[in-house]
Amino acid sequence: MRADRIFAYGATTGLIGDLLLGDPRRGHPVAAFGTAAAKVEDRLWRDHRGWGALHTLICAGGAAGAAALTARAVRGRPAAAVALTAAATWSVIGGTSLGREARAIGGALAAGDIEVARERLPHLCGRDPHSLDGPQMARAVVESVAENTSDAVVGALVWGALGGVPGLVGFRAVNTLDAMVGHKSPRYRRYGWASARLDDLAGWPGARLTAALAVAAGGRPRQAVRAWRADAGKHPSPNAGPVEAAFAGALGVRLGGTLAYGGRVEHRPVLNGAAGRAVETADIERAVRLSRRVSALALGVCVAGRLIAGRRRI
Repeated sequence: MRADRIFAYGATTGLIGDLLLGDPRRGHPVAAFGTAAAKVEDRLWRDHRGWGALHTLICAGGAAGAAALTARAVRGRPAAAVALTAAATWSVIGGTSLGREARAIGGALAAGDIEVARERLPHLCGRDPHSLDGPQMARAVVESVAENTSDAVVGALVWGALGGVPGLVGFRAVNTLDAMVGHKSPRYRRYGWASARLDDLAGWPGARLTAALAVAAGGRPRQAVRAWRADAGKHPSPNAGPVEAAFAGALGVRLGGTLAYGGRVEHRPVLNGAAGRAVETADIERAVRLSRRVSALALGVCVAGRLIAGRRRI
């Protein structure tokens, strides 16, 4: 069986597995990787970019290398290769868990239980929940759903189409490292620099595909394109900017503004400010549904692209 068909069957099965099962409650491979990366950090940490780059190389390179060796071991056995691709896809994609967490917070906000919403918000994003009221938490959830659609689903599928199982695992490793050390805090400003920059590079194609698919699937294509073009570049993140702006336009809401991360306050530009309205609790469900449509379309685009590329090589 050709590699393009292995990816097509495996990625589709893996995404269906995520839809049906979500993330495993125990023994999640990403959690195991995070534990290992933290131990490497304990040994290597210095307030220096070079040591941080070594940390990135060992962790991300080691994960991708192990995945490549595993994929090589099943080469020539189509059923095993499809199963490995499916398992890797299911392990690195987190769309269903993303939706569940967002809906749980939305349900608490709809019920007026602000404290429960504040307790659950850190499961979804790094905002300081105690500084946020209900509408601000709803906005934070919509922004997190948008950004994580790219990071937790579309970006992984793109790299899976490009690099198979090593691409899937390598992308998720880089993204996880960025979440762990890619902050502008005193501890990680230098040490996490390499992880953050590598994550920017790895996330670039998936973010643009996510934004394009949000335009196609959101029901307001002109507004989404207008917000993407006008506001994406104002965002401090080169990848979150296009995604959040496109989602804001597609949903007809305003995103961005003042944010608080662990006592650090940021004043970000407003996305879709001229045409959008303030985020409401009901918009969380709309964002989750848009995320699911984008994820399904991304699978179709990545599988089709891989199959077309495979046929051209024949």
